[in-house]
Amino acid sequence: MTGNTLRTFMLLAAMTALFMGIGFLLGGAAGAMIALVVAAGMNVFAWWNSADMVLRMHGAREIRPDERHPDLRRFAEDTVRLAQGAGMPVPRIYVIETEQPNAFATGRDPRHAAVAATTGLLNRLNREEVQGVMAHELAHVKNRDTLTMTVTATLAGAIGMLANFALFFGGNNRAGLIGTIALMIFAPMAAMMVQSAISRSREYEADRIGAEILGNPMALASALEKIERSARQTMNPAAEQNPATAHMFIINPLNGQRMDNLFSTHPDTANRIHRLRQMAGAAAPVRSGPWGQRGPWG
Repeated sequence: MTGNTLRTFMLLAAMTALFMGIGFLLGGAAGAMIALVVAAGMNVFAWWNSADMVLRMHGAREIRPDERHPDLRRFAEDTVRLAQGAGMPVPRIYVIETEQPNAFATGRDPRHAAVAATTGLLNRLNREEVQGVMAHELAHVKNRDTLTMTVTATLAGAIGMLANFALFFGGNNRAGLIGTIALMIFAPMAAMMVQSAISRSREYEADRIGAEILGNPMALASALEKIERSARQTMNPAAEQNPATAHMFIINPLNGQRMDNLFSTHPDTANRIHRLRQMAGAAAPVRSGPWGQRGPWG
């Protein structure tokens, strides 16, 4: 078990313990057990349905083998080759109609996974950079991060719901009225901190493995630089309506958080680019690939 995997396991255990702790404060040992059963049920539901739910939220359209658009077909073919080169099952491939350049992966395991890219990504990035982004998303699938992120999102939402539910019990629970108010404020914050820590650690690892899958860290570094710059200036309506999915994207689709603070779901992009440059052994500025500044859709 790698240090990164061990850290993720410990953070997930902490989030589960927090959820059970809230249940104990509300209803003693019975409340803790009920909370555990609810958490297990929610995670099973999310495990089976997460991929299709997220894809529907963002209006994603699957790119099928009979796709008529030649550029979309080429994008899908490139992604298939990357997956095959990485020795993993080929995921379903989707496109999302939105101007913001971004991408995400979802699914309960590598055999039931999907990757999605926005039309903004395909329009603003060159072909090699798009491949770098897809390699990053395939790394998430290979690492089973898609399941981890689904579980953390489900638990975080459940903790917030349970903390708000505590208000109805008022001073009749073990926490008392003051404790209940504190619970409502700090429990969701603690869950968010844990969720963010898990997300940040997995992004760094996906950058590393994605660069290895493609064999060109600088292509992913260049892609991250372009996406960060463009995403801050372009609204993603579906992401704004479903902020719980923000941590799944390669770059935060909601706002321009710049630092690795406690509540940021993504590492600082400059830090990610720096690590990729170190992988490539390059200190020079990031350069575009052979397809130029804009993608074939632009």
